[in-house]
Amino acid sequence: MKGKFLSYLLLALATVSCKKDVVIIEDIEPSSQITIPMGFPEISFPDDNTYTYNRWLLGKKLFYSTALSRDESISCGTCHIQSNAFADDVAFTPGVDNAPGKRNAPTLTNVAYNPYFLTEGGSATLETQIAIPIQEHNEFDFNIILIAERLNQDEELLELSDLAYGRGFDPFVITRSIANFERSIISGNSNYDKYYYQNNNSILSPSEINGMNLFNGAANCSECHGSFNFTNYSFENNGLYEVYQDSGRYRLTQLEEDIARFKVPTLRNVEYSAPYMHDGSIESLEEVIEHYSTGIQNHPNTNAILQNLYLSQEQKTDLVNFLKTLSDEDFINDQKFQP
Repeated sequence: MKGKFLSYLLLALATVSCKKDVVIIEDIEPSSQITIPMGFPEISFPDDNTYTYNRWLLGKKLFYSTALSRDESISCGTCHIQSNAFADDVAFTPGVDNAPGKRNAPTLTNVAYNPYFLTEGGSATLETQIAIPIQEHNEFDFNIILIAERLNQDEELLELSDLAYGRGFDPFVITRSIANFERSIISGNSNYDKYYYQNNNSILSPSEINGMNLFNGAANCSECHGSFNFTNYSFENNGLYEVYQDSGRYRLTQLEEDIARFKVPTLRNVEYSAPYMHDGSIESLEEVIEHYSTGIQNHPNTNAILQNLYLSQEQKTDLVNFLKTLSDEDFINDQKFQP
């Protein structure tokens, strides 16, 4: 992935103009600089937000810009930290004025492939999702029109906005550019990928292979965490509690069968994205496995396939070891994603 991105970048730098720390490129052909990992489908960009380097660069700068929050104290990158697989390392990230968070910040790993967004699935596209934390009182607590006015005072960013979208900052440019950047947050170079897609048959240990077989077999984890991205994107209740403080998908649908159902997350880079569950209530992978071994609670909407597995200690260890094979160290250290 790095090699192809670097080659495109070097090509583009032939037409660079620089101002302070902003590198602006006269837009190259909107062909992707994103290498799709083996076994992954192509990324679909909306017709009104096709990929260009300037759009990606602008989105990256806005992703890390505190100008998007009312008091300029936090950014998207505050809650979505690269070293944590673009998740957070606390249960609830506080917003402006330390307003208490409501849900655990999810990983953005391979977010380009999500068919919908937010824990209850209330947003159909990345572009529309980006507007939500901006207006939420416990997050950015701001107005996107006022953000545009603020950003239009920055001459360097304004020039980049014009190169990227042919106009100054407005809600369209803000949401599209950040979404353009987020679609590039692709991870597919874990040891599992090297074993399964790249035919490196010796890279996994016997314990990791046992864990993989258990994951796909008797434990039936792959029923919900299948496919190349280790999620089926469904909404499920996993028996975490008998009584939930968060109503889950019910907030969107108002259907009783959706009470305490939450979107199934990807397990890619799960080693880095603790704490776990919608409320960040489980701190380690070992505790996650213990929940599925002996901790399933009786809730009316708990997925019917979930029963306590009563795993042996060896099986628990094997499952944790397998989950760690989904870790992509190159991804969390990739300099192109850094501010």
